[in-house]
Amino acid sequence: MFTHTAARPARRALLVAAGLTLLSFLALYAGGPAGANPHAGGSLRPTIVLEHGDWADASSWTSVIQRLQRKGFTVVAPPNLLRGPATDAPYLASYLRSISGPIVLVAHSYGGFVATNAATGNDNVKALVYIDAFAPDQGETAGDLVTSGHSCVDNDALNLVPYDGGVDLYLRWGANGDYPGFTACFANGVDPEQAAVLFAEQRPAAPAQFTEPSGPPAWKTIPSWSLIGTQDHVIPLALQEEMSSRAGAHITRIDAGHLSLITDPGDVTKVILAAVAATS
Repeated sequence: MFTHTAARPARRALLVAAGLTLLSFLALYAGGPAGANPHAGGSLRPTIVLEHGDWADASSWTSVIQRLQRKGFTVVAPPNLLRGPATDAPYLASYLRSISGPIVLVAHSYGGFVATNAATGNDNVKALVYIDAFAPDQGETAGDLVTSGHSCVDNDALNLVPYDGGVDLYLRWGANGDYPGFTACFANGVDPEQAAVLFAEQRPAAPAQFTEPSGPPAWKTIPSWSLIGTQDHVIPLALQEEMSSRAGAHITRIDAGHLSLITDPGDVTKVILAAVAATS
């Protein structure tokens, strides 16, 4: 009897605590997961959203995130589902709509397909920043672009892993046919030990990424910036130049491979800050 009576206040206390936690969560969510942050002088600095590409995850942005956070920016790197533009772009678009205030949207590689579509019609997105990324026009597919651009990622590069209902695409480690191997194609310029870790951690792409056409591009109405690694073999120099130029992007070129966000995070951060400064 004594034990039962004493337990009631304890249960009530737990319920009250749980209710307060829920209210706090709802209050936080009402402001969005990453609302823009006010700074001195009453100005509103943008939230910087980073979208990763294929065979990677948000950790590829780590060094860039650290640099931006040291400068006081709110930075978020939501997951890219890597299922194809028809799935990935609406997911990112929903995430962007949950952010209050201005946004600078940054994308790497296939993430450029996602960002180009997700930002269309969102007035809060003030700048697009392409880091060794696709900037597709309406109707273009990634498959057509990598073929026309003579990418090192071709059928020989892919390890197909079937699962119930589909197949996932991974990059091979070693050379195969015309594919020169992971370190020469995808991770050129990356420290060999780190490249081995990236290979082990890779997230798969879906075949739909290469066949689904892009929609109306956000770069037609939103100012854009582009950093091009001149040694990029995944999205070769000529293809990046073509896409960046037709988008009217402010172009920066550096001597780097496809993963400049890992090998040259300082240069990547400078381009992002340039976009912030020009659109604030």
